Amino acid sequence: MDARRLAPTLGIVSCLLVLCVLAVPYLVVGDATTVNFYYAEGAIDPLVTGLLCATAIIVFAAGRQGRTDPGIAAGVAVAFGVFVALVAVVWALTIPEQVVLQLSRNALLEYHRSALVVASAGVLTSGLWYARVLSLL
Repeated sequence: MDARRLAPTLGIVSCLLVLCVLAVPYLVVGDATTVNFYYAEGAIDPLVTGLLCATAIIVFAAGRQGRTDPGIAAGVAVAFGVFVALVAVVWALTIPEQVVLQLSRNALLEYHRSALVVASAGVLTSGLWYARVLSLL
């Protein structure tokens, strides 16, 4: 598989990983009200990253399949990657520590904020790589 197809495929996988990381607290805690409170306590609700990633999947797939000009798809993917990473970082830095400690009785949720930031960085990285492969950067 050449890099022109591998980069957007990695972008799709990264977006799916962000969506999975966002779903983990719902699966572990089981109480949607508690998880919604957890997500709403930061400056920006990180579920926005889920919406952006769902859209970015379409962008990456359209560029990979040639249904959209790959250069345009790569540029849009970079923009989505920047916003996904920015929202995740802002939320992770602004959520009160007390809320995290209340929810992190389960060891799996102790590093949830970090996992979301790392996964969102994957979306940005794959978008940049896609633009680089197309000689746009």
